[in-house]
Amino acid sequence: MSSAAREKTLILMRHAKAEEGPGKVDHDRELAARGRRDAKAAGKWLHAEGLVPDLVICSTAQRTRQTWEEACRGGAHTEFVEFRRSVYLGGSEQTLETVREDAGDTSTVLVVGHNPTMAQLTSLLTDGEGSREAHEALGEGFVTSGLAVLRYAGDWADLDLGTCELARFHVSRGHDD
Repeated sequence: MSSAAREKTLILMRHAKAEEGPGKVDHDRELAARGRRDAKAAGKWLHAEGLVPDLVICSTAQRTRQTWEEACRGGAHTEFVEFRRSVYLGGSEQTLETVREDAGDTSTVLVVGHNPTMAQLTSLLTDGEGSREAHEALGEGFVTSGLAVLRYAGDWADLDLGTCELARFHVSRGHDD
């Protein structure tokens, strides 16, 4: 079996709940207390599900960086994190291109980004394929701390619209400790 045929996992994660930003530059908005709890819960979920990314591609925005930091406090981990302005500034096409270029021969990639890009990219990549339950959950909205788990068989460089299946859609919610 060639590495191109090996099943891969792409996890698209929307950042956790951020503070309201009047008077603050959008890029610098931080997580709200609820966002920190939810991101930590997302890390616990990733760990419990055995979803360990070989690479995390994270938007450069403060709230996405903090989302990944809190997820790690919850149990998520990776060896490599790349911060990409293209995930912050770009839409679906730029984010897709970033995954194609950065993923190399990894088997699991997690992108921490923003809406509407995460929702659009999930829909475009899966084109209705995969778990009906996951698509129904996604249909209720790609809310903060949402995670879409996509399955893909192919080379990352060939990742394209309609080439994935949506395996799971999970919304992480933390609780006051």
